[in-house]
This record gives sequence, C-alpha cells and structure tokens, in this order.
Amino acid sequence: MTEFNRGRLSPATPGDNVPAELQRAHDMALLEHDFLEHERQLVAVRAAQAPHEPAAFAAWFDALKESGPGQFDPLFEFLAERATLAQLRWFIQQEVAGEAGFDDLVALTQVRMPERAKLELARNYWDEMGRGKSGAMHGPMLATVARILEVDGSDSDAIVPESQALCNVLVGLSYNRRYAFHALGALGAIELTAPTRAVKVVQAFDRLGIDRAASHYFRLHAVVDLAHAQTWRDEVLIPVVTERPEVARFIAEGALMRLQAGARTYERYRREFGLADHALQA
Repeated sequence: MTEFNRGRLSPATPGDNVPAELQRAHDMALLEHDFLEHERQLVAVRAAQAPHEPAAFAAWFDALKESGPGQFDPLFEFLAERATLAQLRWFIQQEVAGEAGFDDLVALTQVRMPERAKLELARNYWDEMGRGKSGAMHGPMLATVARILEVDGSDSDAIVPESQALCNVLVGLSYNRRYAFHALGALGAIELTAPTRAVKVVQAFDRLGIDRAASHYFRLHAVVDLAHAQTWRDEVLIPVVTERPEVARFIAEGALMRLQAGARTYERYRREFGLADHALQA
C-alpha cells in the first residue's frame, strides 16, 4: 500500500494501460478501506466517549496530549539519554519513511471544509511551506536531517511495517473524503503531541554532538506546533463541532487512529533497540 500511495500522490502523465491502472486502483482502494476500518474498530470504544459539546470536546482532545496512546513512551527518554549514533540514525530512517508529507495532507484535507476551518488549514499550510521561502519549508528540512545523517527513508526493505502503516493511515484518511473529519483529528493530534517528542530527539542530537543543522527540523517543531495545536483547536475543531456535533466522533476516531499507529511504531522501535516491553496505553 505504501508504494500505491506514493504513486497516486505523485504527478504523472497519461498512460497506455489505463484500464489496468484503474483496476489496480480499485483493488487497492478496497484493501485500504478494510485497513482503515480495522484501525477504526481498534479505537471505536474510546472515541465514542468523546463529548459532542464543542468546549467539552476541545478539552477531551487536549487531554490526549497527556493520555493518548503512545504519549511519554520510554523510547524517547532512551533516545535522549542513551541511544547510540547508529540507533538514532535507524530511528530517523524510520521517521523519514513514515512522514507522509504534512503539507500535502493538509492540502488534501482542506477541500470543501467550512470557511473558518479552511482558513486555519491554509495558515497551517503556509507555515509548512516556509511562508513562501524555500529554505524554511518543513519538508526539505526533514530531508536535510536525512542527508546529514546519511539515511535513506525510501529503502523500503529497511523500513518496518509499523512505520509504513503509520504513513498509510494518514494518507488514507486525508485522501478519501469519507474520512475527511477523521483527517482533521489525525492531523490535529500530530500538532498536539509532536512537541513533547521533538524535544527528546533534539536532546539526542545535542548529546551526540551532531551538527545543529540536522536537528533544526525538530527544534522548530518543538516550538511552532505548540501554537499550531492551539489554533487547530480554536479555529478548526471547535467551529466544526459547533456546526456539526455529530462529527465529533469521527474527529476523535481520527486522532486516536493516528496516536495508536504511532504507539505501535514506538513499541516496534523499542524491540529493535532491545528495550524492555512497555504496555501500550488503551
């Protein structure tokens, strides 16, 4: 599915075998549907507890920063305090592979959204695009991390399935309009929870004496995502739930799907590093 997602999101030209391409797209869409519905079922009970009143929902969502799946996983203390350079490079390789392109996901998600939410998604996208300056674009910053550490996130044979699944969850929710509100939750959960992890990764870079240019991406997200999380709550989640209370459940599912997929990657990374098992949060 990872290769399929890469292909369907990449600019292309008309081909000579369109029927076969459309058949493959149909087959993959059915597989993707089953995959995403399975992921939904894993979080359905907890998501159903999310309130439909806007302020209460916002508080429930904010609480995921402390109690969401994968939060404060000991993997990140290990990275900050004990990981070797080889282990950090392996971690970054997985993270680069699992990065679905936040700017593109925001662009896909904002289509036909209500005006207020759409404007905030546009502001978020503009930040991701470096506010029009190529050197400040977030995507290339991550590429710089990979280049300095000499890791290749495109080497599919070296990427664990959990990392690929995380990417596939995000692309699937953002690409398919029937999951548009799930995507709002998933992307908002990234903004909400990324700073805590980014700080620990920065500490790992500093402890190992790595060029600060490599850690700039994580330093940036340790700060800017704090503001992004607040505006996502105030300008996206609250207005959308105010207008359509029934979609609170789907936003909650999307947030939990993203966090649960992330938690699985952290568990898998810990196994790679030989760390003691740590139960995933329910």
